[in-house]
Amino acid sequence: MSEAALVEPPIVPKFIDDMLNFARANSLWPLTFGLACCAIEMMATVAARFDLDRFGAAAFRASPRQADVMIVAGTVNKLMAERIKTLYDQMPAPKYVIAMGACACKGGPFTGPGLYTVIPGVDQIIPVDIYIPGCPPRPEALVAAFLKLQQKIKGRVK
Repeated sequence: MSEAALVEPPIVPKFIDDMLNFARANSLWPLTFGLACCAIEMMATVAARFDLDRFGAAAFRASPRQADVMIVAGTVNKLMAERIKTLYDQMPAPKYVIAMGACACKGGPFTGPGLYTVIPGVDQIIPVDIYIPGCPPRPEALVAAFLKLQQKIKGRVK
């Protein structure tokens, strides 16, 4: 057996990869990281009226080791930035991030001269897949973000 045969990665047929992505997309387990008022809208999304569970994404996890989607909702300051990065690093791959609200997306009204403790967007710390603008965004926007993330995981949206 040659060395080249040992180094080459295993070939995974495309249909198996598509099946795995379909399963991943339809069983998202979010890790909630509600920092401010957007967390109230996030909680409303899993309640009876909007029912995020019908899209396969309502099993909110308390441990990053059991989650594959982190929802950062609210104002991120320098103190919390370390914790967000630590939790993100503890999540197993593949992992995704949703920035919910104007504060998580770009710092909101809390950035500017003299406001040095607020991070101007969670994307300064970890990579973000989906942005949800608004102050606070409605629960429908979070449902739409999950649907878009599902399409992205299935490979239908870049």
